[in-house]
Amino acid sequence: MSESNRPLPVLVAGGGIGGLAAALALVRRGFDVEVLEQAAEIGEIGAGIQLGPNAFAAFDALGVGEKARGRAVYTDCMVMHDAVDESLVGRIPTGEAFRARFGNPYAVIHRVDVHRSLLEGAEETGRVAFHTSTRVERVEQGGDAVTVHDQHGKAHRGVALIGADGVKSVVRQQHVGDPARVTGHVVYRAVVDKADFPVDLQWNAASLWAGPNCHLVHYPLRGGEQYNVVVTFHSREQEEWGVREGSKDEVQSYFQGICPKARQLIELPRSWKRWATADRDPIGQWTYGRATLLGDAAHPTTQYMAQGACMAMEDAVTLGEALRVHGNDWGRALDLYQRSRIARTARIVLSSREMGRLYHAKGVERLVRNELWKGRTPERFYDAVEWLYGWKVENCLAI
Repeated sequence: MSESNRPLPVLVAGGGIGGLAAALALVRRGFDVEVLEQAAEIGEIGAGIQLGPNAFAAFDALGVGEKARGRAVYTDCMVMHDAVDESLVGRIPTGEAFRARFGNPYAVIHRVDVHRSLLEGAEETGRVAFHTSTRVERVEQGGDAVTVHDQHGKAHRGVALIGADGVKSVVRQQHVGDPARVTGHVVYRAVVDKADFPVDLQWNAASLWAGPNCHLVHYPLRGGEQYNVVVTFHSREQEEWGVREGSKDEVQSYFQGICPKARQLIELPRSWKRWATADRDPIGQWTYGRATLLGDAAHPTTQYMAQGACMAMEDAVTLGEALRVHGNDWGRALDLYQRSRIARTARIVLSSREMGRLYHAKGVERLVRNELWKGRTPERFYDAVEWLYGWKVENCLAI
């Protein structure tokens, strides 16, 4: 087939978790894909992330379930302690009963290993081309094609554009232009080797210590050979959205009222990455002609629901299903994709804000929070998260 007669590929802006998941979903619908990534290489940074049953349903739908499962650590429970008095606030078992209820496990994993699983899957298809050091500058549309202009002046033409270019999305900026909501919450993340991690905290659990205006998280990674450590606090400074190297002195200055057992965590890392966090208010339109948004570009959220990567993969699967149902008719498929995702992802964004408030409660609010979860049975916890973890391919479309 000559170049002039070759069907146009789908363009995907962004080679992160959302972009690679989109590429896999699109290849499964018969499309060639070109991924435009502004970094010099396709890769991922960060530390650990949590994976609910909905994430594993998405991995399976994208054809990389076995890869991801082989790299995950399966937890026995999710547990929250009060970081002031060390009391147990709540415990959600994630063993056999949890799997039976939701059809998939709960796990923790290094973010790099999620990305690697998706990247291997994309490369194995032979239908995904990568353009690195390529930043989207401008998007034009005409007829049944989208043209993306990059910083080098090169034009990329595709049958559609999936804007999976992250929290500071250029695609979103051109079409929506809404401001970020800087939270004032700062997140420090690090990975610590097992040999350096306190034995009395080496739990096979996604563990959270909730304190006044702060919280701490830890869980095992990579077969238990490493531990993820995350600390979050309300900054005294005027924050700007971004990532930079952190300071142990700064971290220590925010955790003075915390019990000794939890305070061990902030003494551990040799180096920290510091994220000043932000989200955006949910919007009711993601699709503009043949261009649509996906993942953090569509619904950037704070970390308190532990669902950022999970939602991006759900987006990708839903996009693929919408194309399948409508026989690759882009207009109808993008409309269905948008209608299927907006309310659910908005609920994540808004629930995450509220969960951050609960985690960081102080004074009487802290006591109320502890009473809310005290004595809950596993079944009550499972009922409360059915809307979230019960997602699967079979129920992902709003039809």
